[in-house]
Amino acid sequence: MTDQRQMQIGEVAERTGLSLRTIRHYEEVGLVIPSARSKGGFRLYTDSDVERLMVIRRMKPLDFSLEEMRDLLDITDRLAATDDRPVGEELKRLRERLDSYREVADARCETLRARLEMAEDFAATLRRRLQADARSGA
Repeated sequence: MTDQRQMQIGEVAERTGLSLRTIRHYEEVGLVIPSARSKGGFRLYTDSDVERLMVIRRMKPLDFSLEEMRDLLDITDRLAATDDRPVGEELKRLRERLDSYREVADARCETLRARLEMAEDFAATLRRRLQADARSGA
């Protein structure tokens, strides 16, 4: 990890599109922990921390709760462990839980697609009404 470039929270916010407040909140609730602190006490993040924040950011539109996010991150952390890798029943259980979250994400994506389609239909209706009004009023 010492070879990874370290960034302060402002750069991380810029790279992730998250506010400083949101990043600090995610730290407070234990979703992401800065990899280090500077001598002055500033949070220092690595590319791995940024990737983790991007995963969290992608979960938000799917309405995962903080507890679900924490659980899902714990599962992926455990599956990605290089030392003390899960095996046997634990591995099977982790994969089943991960698949369950995938099913939830897929279903929520489908719901969002349907809502987007309705919103696009509504916007098209408004455009047609404006065009008709412009033609009749001209």
